[in-house]
Amino acid sequence: MTQTRTSEPNLVARPPSRLLTLAEPSRALVELASFYALRPAMSLLPKGDGHGVLVLPGFMASDSSTRPMRSLLSGLGYDVQGWNLGRNVRVDNGRVDAMKLCLEAMHERTGGKVSIVGWSLGGVFARELAKMMPDKVRLVISLGSPISDDRGHTNAARLFEWLNGKEPEPVQQGMFTGLDVAPPVPTTSILTKTDGVVAWRGSVQAKSDPAEQTENIEVLASHLGLGVNPSVMLAIADRLSQPEGGWRPFEARGLARAVFPRSQLH
Repeated sequence: MTQTRTSEPNLVARPPSRLLTLAEPSRALVELASFYALRPAMSLLPKGDGHGVLVLPGFMASDSSTRPMRSLLSGLGYDVQGWNLGRNVRVDNGRVDAMKLCLEAMHERTGGKVSIVGWSLGGVFARELAKMMPDKVRLVISLGSPISDDRGHTNAARLFEWLNGKEPEPVQQGMFTGLDVAPPVPTTSILTKTDGVVAWRGSVQAKSDPAEQTENIEVLASHLGLGVNPSVMLAIADRLSQPEGGWRPFEARGLARAVFPRSQLH
């Protein structure tokens, strides 16, 4: 079940606790093992209609990190590809232009709108691409993404700023601001309250307009395991399987309710 709430304005942005951060690698390994153990059962997830799905990796990661997810989605019937741009390190104009060309090429090749799934920083890119090129994007799904202009929500802020500066080139030119504003396409933020890299409040998208097609889905996961966590795969498959123009908020059914918390997100 999902809850879409506006974050409390007086809360000070804080990164996750050190304990959660230290536990990230071991928890992610368990999630990866669970992914492969349940891989045969995940073939029963909702099938796709063949539309294009572009998957963007997280900060400091490459397409290799999203290979298990992409393999699963391909098996479910989607035309899936990674971004083929190496490691997600630099945020500059060249990288933005390259991502736009990637989306344009996939849109032209598949002959239809493309869904974008972005992990962490990749989710920020996914949302911003959809804002720049909404006519080419079907929906956006972000996984543990810092969709706030306040980098205080993530403990990767210092490394990011060391590599990109406090104001990367796109920000200097007026882009990548208002990160909390959802793009004008159906948009899902998948987050976990035990995220050890991006504090969950930094991933909550507020819904200012009742007609807005935005939602938050809480899962039980680590940040590094979001791209292989079986419950995340269920949510992604459910969202992607919706007919174009027929978006509805996510609702866990049957036994799946046990793996989707019903806590309020605010």
